[in-house]
Amino acid sequence: MTTTLNHIPNILAALQAGRLADAEQLCHMALLESPHDADVLLLLAISLHHQQRLDEAIAIHSRLTGLLPESGLHWGNYATALREAAQLAEAEQACSIALRLAPDNAEQWINRGLLQLQQQNYSTARDSLLRAVQLDPTSPAACIYAARACTICRDYRADGLIRPWRTWLPLDDALQLELADLHLVLGEANTALLLLEDLHARTPAQLSVRLLLAAVYERVNRLDAAQLLLDEMAQDISVLTDANRQEISHQYSMLALRRGKLELAREMLEQVGPRNDKDYAHYFTLAEICDKLGEHPAALQALETAHARQVAELKIAVPYRFEPGAPILPAAVQRVSKQEYRDWPLLRTPDAASSPIFIVGFPRSGTTLLEQMLDAHPALQSMDERPFFNILADQLDDYGLSVPADLHKLDQYACDELRKGYLDLVCSKISRRWDTQLVDKNPLNMLWLPMIHRLFPGAKFILALRHPCDVLVSNYMQNFHASVLASACSSFERLATAYVTAMESWLHHVQVFQPSLLISRYEDLVADPEAQTRRIAEFIGVADATPMLHFDRHARDKGFIATPSYTQVIQPVNRKGLNRWLRYRDALAPALPILQPMLDHWGYSVDSDG
Repeated sequence: MTTTLNHIPNILAALQAGRLADAEQLCHMALLESPHDADVLLLLAISLHHQQRLDEAIAIHSRLTGLLPESGLHWGNYATALREAAQLAEAEQACSIALRLAPDNAEQWINRGLLQLQQQNYSTARDSLLRAVQLDPTSPAACIYAARACTICRDYRADGLIRPWRTWLPLDDALQLELADLHLVLGEANTALLLLEDLHARTPAQLSVRLLLAAVYERVNRLDAAQLLLDEMAQDISVLTDANRQEISHQYSMLALRRGKLELAREMLEQVGPRNDKDYAHYFTLAEICDKLGEHPAALQALETAHARQVAELKIAVPYRFEPGAPILPAAVQRVSKQEYRDWPLLRTPDAASSPIFIVGFPRSGTTLLEQMLDAHPALQSMDERPFFNILADQLDDYGLSVPADLHKLDQYACDELRKGYLDLVCSKISRRWDTQLVDKNPLNMLWLPMIHRLFPGAKFILALRHPCDVLVSNYMQNFHASVLASACSSFERLATAYVTAMESWLHHVQVFQPSLLISRYEDLVADPEAQTRRIAEFIGVADATPMLHFDRHARDKGFIATPSYTQVIQPVNRKGLNRWLRYRDALAPALPILQPMLDHWGYSVDSDG
């Protein structure tokens, strides 16, 4: 035993230095002297595991569970190796034994959650990983993987779980890469960029890091940096897998699209094909290219495939959205009546100058253009689109309070705390400039008007309007991450129903609350930006509208903009988005009867270009 113990420091030193083959050889030497030493067997399994020799590692882990059948550690390691080898049934059995032996071990719950993610049992995976966080709230791995599961389930807790990420650094490479990708999914590309550039400096040859970094460079409008990184990887042919080559081709295609080389972008995308049978992003990009090329039937065909694949994924991740009778927009279901509003207790609230300016409207109605115009003014500060009122409503729901039905139950203390919570969310996303007025742009905040009015009754609203048919076509072409929008966009008829539902909810509550409101029509804004920005400036109370006209330069300087229209708002105002729907009139036809009440209400026609 003494001789074996003498080997262990050398084995550990080799593992820590990344000399895996040396560690393996030292283990074999030690096992010649003590063939059943569990510590050495474990280190041998670890060295084999890190060399991706999973079958050999599994055999050692299995042997260890036989030697020490009451060890949760060995059963957990066995389960991990089986999971990574995609032997999911065996991994599930081993994981259950590990948890029976160590029910309060956070690592075992992480392993269970990761296995359930691999099995596509997303809601149970989220619960397992949140259990791991509960057992060890300081564990970066538990928080990061729990946040991943929450994003898949569209659970508001994802953002809060990774808020302390700065205190976790440095992380091991795999976990930091996961954290970077998670930030990108959550709309935090600048944070993802920071994490990835740090990783790239540490491990410049790691392909997975370079691939994600190139994608982020494109997303923050650093196209030359993305091109350079892709060129470097493409030349290193010997280390590229087929999946690597395919991803590089997809990214080259995106850069060609960004640079207006549409034929090349399409050729590359069609040649490489989708990454896998679940890759709907491929078809959304292909549809965008075909639309810009004027190949409208091809665009529609690509979109049909994209939505079918996306819906198949959503039915696994958020099945409740597709249950019979499930509302398309759950937040639009309940209404506050005038009498209910009159019964609300009077509270102390901020005035208009101390409240945010809210930009609302159905998605793809020009809200981002308005936001960037306002953000370009030195007296105003916006933030990328955030679902803060959804988060606050979910938090109230955790306390058994439903929005909007129970808003009358909120007293002065509750409303003050909710406003503090809102401000805390804002400050977690932007460095607040306190000499400016906040601009909150989130299109579907139009559904949260009752809650916004409860907290900020003096706030000013700008409703972005655009021809409803143009809105529908533009939404149908978007690859939305939010499940409520992705599921609503699965067909033109469903989209039309969502649009009418959202507008009916908005119009009802405007009548009830009578907020300070300006309606901004996209068609008027692009036709005469100077006149319309003066009108907006007058409404919100700023003296000079001139800075708003230079929004495109301001947007380019910002780098990352978390919205599907990020490639458009870095360009000056143009009329390209007007009457786009006419190219898709036949496909839209089944949705027009549904849309007609709102066409009539807002004065838009389908009988002409108007």
